[in-house]
Amino acid sequence: MEKGRLLKTVGASALGVGALTMSNVSFAEEVKIQKKAPNIVFILTDDQGWSQVSKHIDPRIINSKSDYLETPVMDNLADQGVRFTAGYSPAPVCTPTRRSILCGTATARSGSEFVSRFVPKEHTTIPRVLKKANPNYMTGHFGKWGKFIGSTPKECGYDVDDGIGTNSTGGQGQSATAYLVDDPKRTSSVTDNAIDFMQKQVKDNKPFFMQVSYFAVHLRVETLEKTLNKYKAKGAPDRQYTAGWAAMLEDLDNGVGRVLKTIDDLKISDNTFVVFMSDNGCQNPHVGGDKSRPQTNHPLIGAKQSLNEGGIRVPFFVKGPGIKPNSYCHTPVAGYDLLATFYDFAGGKEPLPSDVDGASIMPLLKDPENGKIKRPLDGLVFHRPCPGGKKGKAGKSIFRTNDYKLIIKWDNKEEGKIVKRELYNLKSSPVENQETLVSDNNMTQKMETQLLAFLKSVNAETPFNVLGKKDGKKDGKRVRGKKKRKK
Repeated sequence: MEKGRLLKTVGASALGVGALTMSNVSFAEEVKIQKKAPNIVFILTDDQGWSQVSKHIDPRIINSKSDYLETPVMDNLADQGVRFTAGYSPAPVCTPTRRSILCGTATARSGSEFVSRFVPKEHTTIPRVLKKANPNYMTGHFGKWGKFIGSTPKECGYDVDDGIGTNSTGGQGQSATAYLVDDPKRTSSVTDNAIDFMQKQVKDNKPFFMQVSYFAVHLRVETLEKTLNKYKAKGAPDRQYTAGWAAMLEDLDNGVGRVLKTIDDLKISDNTFVVFMSDNGCQNPHVGGDKSRPQTNHPLIGAKQSLNEGGIRVPFFVKGPGIKPNSYCHTPVAGYDLLATFYDFAGGKEPLPSDVDGASIMPLLKDPENGKIKRPLDGLVFHRPCPGGKKGKAGKSIFRTNDYKLIIKWDNKEEGKIVKRELYNLKSSPVENQETLVSDNNMTQKMETQLLAFLKSVNAETPFNVLGKKDGKKDGKRVRGKKKRKK
């Protein structure tokens, strides 16, 4: 089996890490007593939908799990902490989500697909805020980074990384065929690198932050033969994915299991936060999937590429010291809240820069039912003005606050014109249909005013000024005229 390459680390003195013993007090009290900086492990999967686990994400929603898929490790991780039933990826596609998480920004600020005017290395990033809170932290990134992020891991402050992993690195093509390989989606290689990093930091007695960005379960299906045979024997899938795709997810689950087992083996689990989420929902249908079956993200409406719930509501779990096991939180949170949260974990005290849109979810971890988040904006913003980065192809913007979700659709012919508004109350059901669609002009107007004010304040992209490469732009300006011929 191919083992991934670990780049040379940059040394730094550090506080020790070790097991905590005060299990009945809050995390803040534990850290103060033990004088230990917590480790943080962030696991990001690719294209894993909200209901694509084998145990309920939301116990109130009977079909918020799959009876066909098997994800015992992910389920156990969630059991050990808080399940965020309304956890969101910042975007319905890869690049803007990863850039958003890295910098703690809504995608309206940091850009959508492809290259953005927002360059991460010039802004606040997760590694930098952790070192601001405690310069002893060692930081590592392993797995998929993204071709269009706009900066490298090193430029963004990571001490260790295993290179720029793109879609192609993990298998880009789509096919109904399940490819049998020894290291499917490089899950084993990425996990090997992550384990090596943790072992080194514990040996050196240093606190660490590690992001493990798996390539699975994106596009091309790769799996181990024995796992594929298992799912073929189970019969037809319950949704529009294939037996091969399900096998790939179990291979991924096993990789996550190796990371968690290493944390236990190193005896640092009592001083380590683990955060798990996906970068967006699953595509629908998956290539080769039976279209007569429920959609891949059932019961949610929509899929990858869409700002409906199926495109952005994802598995979102957190476990760690002071967090009550088997907890559920129904307050909406998003991936761009993680930077502020990690800063809080690390003991950061100084205010974060004004271009950080996310807020620490620590109050929800302490009290999942009654905790309150103090956001710069009272709600979550999702913005995809130009699907595919193509000028004139109208997109949508979303504002989610408390129980309500407002969707506005932009005109593709007239700048700044809204052609459709939809307001949903998702308190009792995450399904955007006639039952959750509400007619409340006052609420619609209030939320629209807040959303538009935010979009204006960050100079957000529109269907007419998208900054992606495919739209013929450079540094925020449209390239006009014909290209000069070389003489």
